[in-house]
Amino acid sequence: MSWWDFVITLVKVVAVFAFLLLTVMYVIYLERKVVAWMQTRVGPNRVGPRGLFQALADAIKLFFKEDVRPSNADRWLYALAPVVMMVPAFLSISVLPFGRNFGTQHAQLTDLNVGILFVLAMGSLQVYGIVLAGWAAGSNYPLLGAVRSSAQMISYEIAQGLSLVGVFMLAGTLSAAGIVAAQQGTFEVRLGGVHFPVFPHWYIVQQLPMFLVFLLAGIAETNRAPFDLPEAESELVGGYHTEYSGVKFALFFLAEYLNMITVSAVAATLFLGGPDGPIFHNPSWLTWLWPIVWFIAKVYLFLFLFIWLRATLPRLRFDKLMAFGWKVLIPFALAWIPVTAVMILQPFPAGWRRGVGLVAVVLLVLLLASLAFWRETPEEERPATRGTAP
Repeated sequence: MSWWDFVITLVKVVAVFAFLLLTVMYVIYLERKVVAWMQTRVGPNRVGPRGLFQALADAIKLFFKEDVRPSNADRWLYALAPVVMMVPAFLSISVLPFGRNFGTQHAQLTDLNVGILFVLAMGSLQVYGIVLAGWAAGSNYPLLGAVRSSAQMISYEIAQGLSLVGVFMLAGTLSAAGIVAAQQGTFEVRLGGVHFPVFPHWYIVQQLPMFLVFLLAGIAETNRAPFDLPEAESELVGGYHTEYSGVKFALFFLAEYLNMITVSAVAATLFLGGPDGPIFHNPSWLTWLWPIVWFIAKVYLFLFLFIWLRATLPRLRFDKLMAFGWKVLIPFALAWIPVTAVMILQPFPAGWRRGVGLVAVVLLVLLLASLAFWRETPEEERPATRGTAP
């Protein structure tokens, strides 16, 4: 590696780290503003222009706040839990391409041939941080929140992993850069011997049902509303991080928003082509910037969706949340895998292939609707039958 390649690598690492921290601060501000707008409120408007520095002020407050450790807490595990939550959140973004190339360097920190598998593994490691936080605090409420959170995350990890199998089958690789490259081009329609581009060759077209499954599982994985049962303030006081304050609580807060960014970046990479988008060649020296702009725009689109759902939907009951993951999302994702195989391997012409795909989508949507709205009435909820007079 030459000294110039080393400088570019160093700049990429610093730029990605700074982008994540600044995005977390801006998303916190954006969430407050968007939710206030949806609820006809003002939102933060005191610190900085239009309240723009409110998140920075909160971070400074948490940094200087007294760090209180419960007397029954395990000293080392209590301090280790926030780090176990935050470090995998930072590492997950390292394998995702955020642009084209910088000279001989790829626009990503590292290109693993199992990059998406690495992202899923980092998400799984965060379960340990939540369990350690609940157990090491020495209190019953955090322990209960940690148990509920670990059950939720493990359950929805299965659906999240299954939702990506179709993408791997279509791309033929687990590399994030390879999946982006496989989505190059456009779907075309032939009219009068002329081919007209209709839509980019993104996997959201063939894998729309799995895209929805991935989003739902990602929202549950990040403990966001309406799947925010681990933090249910009205039930658990505050969840697994009840006994944390100061910088340690800020690390949990940072990890949650980093997970939102990671899920958004993975969704943009696997289903929306990542940095793929129109590139304007005037001026020519800015052509490297457009892929980065498109990638950031797609990530913020999903972040806005996270905020929108929080402002719109109420929290689910825990048994309904678990039933939705095991009885709806997982069977639906398993049923879609052979459908994807049929779409790849069946020898019909392109028109027949689209027809078969559309029919399969309709059938699976009906299956999802039936599973979502049908349930057997529990015995305690059945109306009591009155005895008939002799």
